[in-house]
Amino acid sequence: MCLPPLSLYIHIPWCVQKCPYCDFNSHAVKNPIPEDDYIQCLLDDLKNDSHLAQGRSVQSIFFGGGTPSIFSASGIEKILSGVKQILTLSADCEITLEANPGTFEIEKFKGFKQAGVNRFSIGVQSLQSQQLNLLGRIHNPEEAKTAAKTAAEIGLNSFNLDLMHGLPNQTVEQAMSDLQQVIDLNPQHISWYQLTIEENTLFASKPPILPLDDTLWEIQQQGQALLAKHGYHQYEISAYAKAGYESAHNLNYWRFGDYLAIGCGAHGKITASQDNSIMRYEKIKHPKGYLDSAQPYTYKSHQIDADDMPFEFFMNRFRLKESCPKSDYQNLTGVSPDQLKPLMDKAESLGLISQTASKWQVTPHGHRYLNDLLELFI
Repeated sequence: MCLPPLSLYIHIPWCVQKCPYCDFNSHAVKNPIPEDDYIQCLLDDLKNDSHLAQGRSVQSIFFGGGTPSIFSASGIEKILSGVKQILTLSADCEITLEANPGTFEIEKFKGFKQAGVNRFSIGVQSLQSQQLNLLGRIHNPEEAKTAAKTAAEIGLNSFNLDLMHGLPNQTVEQAMSDLQQVIDLNPQHISWYQLTIEENTLFASKPPILPLDDTLWEIQQQGQALLAKHGYHQYEISAYAKAGYESAHNLNYWRFGDYLAIGCGAHGKITASQDNSIMRYEKIKHPKGYLDSAQPYTYKSHQIDADDMPFEFFMNRFRLKESCPKSDYQNLTGVSPDQLKPLMDKAESLGLISQTASKWQVTPHGHRYLNDLLELFI
């Protein structure tokens, strides 16, 4: 068993307002953001965890939130400068920053690039004003288009546009109109995913009327065909990219790589070189607690039990369209794939996977009913 590639996740918890569908650890701004204090905590947090890198260089960095673009360009530069003093970055390190068109300023986006960000992930979600209002977004369609056009013009390595479908009362025609408009903006990467109602959200307490299952299936089928027609290949359930522009950071997650995590509520995963055990950990959730120097940054951690390893591995890996070499399971978990034969034979008999002597492949039926497939490993 060998150590997998290493990424770094940095959580910025603040946003202008909380969206009704969002269950991420985010907090609407009520007072001035303590940007400098939070940056210092982030770097102290990383120093404490730096030994977990175990000599590896960082292959990708992802600023998530919340809304990371709510920070100043100089603040992002300060974070990246500090990270480089603590860890080694690979020469082609992908550095992504999530951005909200509602916090968009042209000079600020240029400043993020100058700070070292080489990829944006812009939360468009819809290009229909009515839907944006229902989703609680603070931008309008034109602001979203301007943000995308600026990302294309300032010379980033690439940029991603996030787009939802299956929105309240959405028709197939409306969903395809949204998708075509996003394609016309010519991003290298599109995250196109269905709205789901998550617990502890405003939508969970006051559910909107969502399209019927037949409509959702038709949206999915027509959308995938439209994306393929324009050169976007689907490499994960909700991720589509032009050749060579897949998200390195997300691929590392889905391939069961390791990732350091700093910032309130951030989740990390680390493999220990000494005994090949795998640890998951979570940082303290609330900004007030994270900023309290009297408290440790890590809220809780646990080692993945051997019985849980198949589910932990496949809930990531089986999201991908690519096949999974059995050797990857052996190398990344330390467990022989032979132990999984009865479960995999059952999954194959249900039409959820196909398998050969060297690899497993999720079928289209398996991806449609991924939860059913994963339940076999619980």
